Amino acid sequence: MDGNRFLPLSRRDLLRNSAAGFGMVALAAMLAENSPLHAETAENPLAPKAPHFPARAKRVIFLFMHGGPSHIDTFDPKPRLVRDNGKPLPFKRPLTFAEGQTGGLMKSPWEFKPYGESGTPVSELLPHMAACVDDICVVRSMVGDSVAHGGALLQLHTGSNTFTRPSMGSWVVYGLGTENRNLPGFITIKPSLSHGGAKNWSSSFLPAAYQGTPIGHGGMKPEDLPEPIEYLKNKGLTPEQQRYELDMLQKMNRRSARRWQYDPELEGRIQAFELAFRMQTEAPEAFEIEKESEATRKLYGLDRPECRDFAWQCLLARRLIERGVRFVQCSHTYGPGNEVGWDAHNELVRLHSRTSRQVDQPVAGLLRDLKARGLLQDTLVIWGGEFGRTPISQGGDGRDHNPYGYTMWMAGGGVKGGITYGATDEFGYYAVEDRMHIHDMHATMLYLLGLDHTRLTYFYGGRNFRLTDVAGNVAHKIVA
Repeated sequence: MDGNRFLPLSRRDLLRNSAAGFGMVALAAMLAENSPLHAETAENPLAPKAPHFPARAKRVIFLFMHGGPSHIDTFDPKPRLVRDNGKPLPFKRPLTFAEGQTGGLMKSPWEFKPYGESGTPVSELLPHMAACVDDICVVRSMVGDSVAHGGALLQLHTGSNTFTRPSMGSWVVYGLGTENRNLPGFITIKPSLSHGGAKNWSSSFLPAAYQGTPIGHGGMKPEDLPEPIEYLKNKGLTPEQQRYELDMLQKMNRRSARRWQYDPELEGRIQAFELAFRMQTEAPEAFEIEKESEATRKLYGLDRPECRDFAWQCLLARRLIERGVRFVQCSHTYGPGNEVGWDAHNELVRLHSRTSRQVDQPVAGLLRDLKARGLLQDTLVIWGGEFGRTPISQGGDGRDHNPYGYTMWMAGGGVKGGITYGATDEFGYYAVEDRMHIHDMHATMLYLLGLDHTRLTYFYGGRNFRLTDVAGNVAHKIVA
């Protein structure tokens, strides 16, 4: 009943609504007896949740390199390519992205040398990251299943290269909740709108509260960034007036939700309105990068035009995780001044030189800043793209996609620093030692967060789903 009016209700609706209503009351009572946190979690799906076992990491920063950095030009030196430069590949090529444009073996145009006490070799492309190598675990044996960007991005972000699934950030927040109800649990900064777009930060069939909140997009220019949340400000209204307006709107939404049963889009809209209102109290301050000291801004490279964009993202990521955001993604993606990202099918020297300058100092600045603040020990930082690149040339001076063996790295959050894990063959084409499939990387990430990937499941469509599908092994060798 609504005032003096009755909503039309069929006999079938009455039975369904009554059964669901009494059943939910009974279920809530039983759960409340067993878990004092249940009432809070039901009302606030982002409430903190206990991990499955003691965690080494509390939060994640994922630094996504869109396009596919060349592992054999950054972290995986191959003397055989120097020796056999220009010779044909001595075995049959696997499936590739660009057939018919390939040449012979191509050595790296950049020199490698050992860095740090660990002596880990890094290319001269990344001198700032190289200086942090004793805090980094370089994983040289990554493996994916797709040679195309779309499928490879989906698999990296969601575990599946063919179906829409919840993103890894959504799974993390579903498993652990978040520590600040006034900010989203999962934020993606300047995500790509191509190669899957919103599917890469979607919660899919998980409740909408766990989806990523995008801040801008990859097509924005750096000068568009200083006021990224102006849309949250409802100018001309007091907080009390805004609260009244929102309450009235939510009453209408809740009425519709009761009538139409569970509608994930409507439920997501209700949660989004509430979160947007609460964000007005904390989000503006979190984005005030200008309040950072000059030394901190220079540490990240904000004073350098070529890396200001990604420096802003990395510094914002630190400010967000300080305020309790559980999962933050920074994306170095296609956009103004970086039209193809790391996707160097030709002009490898020019394009990789440019992209490395854009990210090298900001990433190193983030690692140093986290370490100085005591945050690196329980913040897992992951760096990498959707695949690597081939040891043979494409178009004379470029490299094609290579998902068969490539490099990502992890730092902090319970990972051993100053080590390399796994190896590719002498050409850098296939992972041949301690292969780490993307499912294994996801399983390892969840393990460091205190989550058993086989237990972090969600029932949908008649079966339990998980981030790692039916695979995934934890790489215990890299765990400190």
